[in-house]
Amino acid sequence: MDLIVAGDRTELAEARRTLRVGREVSDGRVGLALVPTMGALHEGHRSLVRLARERADRVAVSIFVNPLQFGPGEDYSRYPRTFDADLEVCAAEGVDVVFAPAAEDLYLPDRQVGVTAGTMGTIVEGASRPGHFDGMLTVVLKLFNLVRPDAAVFGRKDAQQLALIRRMVLDLDLPIEIVGAPTVREADGLALSSRNRYLSAEERRSALALSRALFAGAEQPTPAEVRRAARAVLDAEPGVALDYLVLVDPATFTEVPDDHAGEAVLAVAAKAGTTRLIDNVVLTLGRP
Repeated sequence: MDLIVAGDRTELAEARRTLRVGREVSDGRVGLALVPTMGALHEGHRSLVRLARERADRVAVSIFVNPLQFGPGEDYSRYPRTFDADLEVCAAEGVDVVFAPAAEDLYLPDRQVGVTAGTMGTIVEGASRPGHFDGMLTVVLKLFNLVRPDAAVFGRKDAQQLALIRRMVLDLDLPIEIVGAPTVREADGLALSSRNRYLSAEERRSALALSRALFAGAEQPTPAEVRRAARAVLDAEPGVALDYLVLVDPATFTEVPDDHAGEAVLAVAAKAGTTRLIDNVVLTLGRP
């Protein structure tokens, strides 16, 4: 079947009828998996779609640059929009339906109610981008309600986002399986991001310090040594302006204590030139 492109909720409902999407589970697969995106699709997004295809009989991709999760001075107006190319990617990956609504189709002009991310939405990335996670969770919940997937796939590069979506599903009793997909990196270690296209050649070389710092930290056995090794790499690179470097609990994103043993997330945010990038690695501390 050819790729179906739904531009509003009415067309999306018709697409569901055409695809005969149900909730039957067979051989461990679910009926419909959703991959929410803001477009400008790259190999990282392709990996999400492939994982969704492994889990579900049908795959939907949403393409929507959500104004609610951009703050003043952020790059909403210049965020890359490559819709025709995105459709080509989706068709090549066997996506069944693309949901690409306009902002006015998702949000009423007098919108009153949204989702609050709670305390976890105000720390780490949330401290640097106030309101970002409220806007993210609001649009994700709306997409869940409209697309009605059985599963949804998100990249682990946005680790705090993934943690908050899992928490929303838990707190609001949403009948959706949340699947985390590994971060996809270029050969030199840079995490794939739609914002990488903003980087000049020199800025891109500087940006490699983020992944180098994470890998250096991940080799260390204790929280103090992890932080020290990662910070040394970043301090040695004048081309990046550090926002934060944290070692946190993967479920709550609170800093882990110096005697922590078990899983932790080492996360970084920094600017290379004017482009803000994030990255993280998951590591296990206190291992033999």
